[in-house]
Amino acid sequence: MGKNTVDVAVFRQQVYDVVAAIPRGKVLAYGDVAWLAGRPRHARLVGRLLGDAPPDRGLPCHRVVNSAGRTAPHWPGQVEWLKAEGVVFRPNGCVDMKACRWSMDVAD
Repeated sequence: MGKNTVDVAVFRQQVYDVVAAIPRGKVLAYGDVAWLAGRPRHARLVGRLLGDAPPDRGLPCHRVVNSAGRTAPHWPGQVEWLKAEGVVFRPNGCVDMKACRWSMDVAD
């Protein structure tokens, strides 16, 4: 496999593992997930993989937002779930990424 080729099955599992580890009250951006899964330039693929994630996996996909903190436009329940977990939103409706982005080097 070439240097820039992605083994989607392996990447999918890495993405699922990262997302499963995001604690309540914290979020990551799609690009953060891609970087942590070893493919920093594959944020869009992260979004597609999470969109296709089987519900029975129980992944907290609602904890992944875009880099500006915007939630998925066609998923109104995402905001309610995040607020219920204590995620802070700015007046513009975006997640406060400074307050809520998960930093794995700090004990949460």
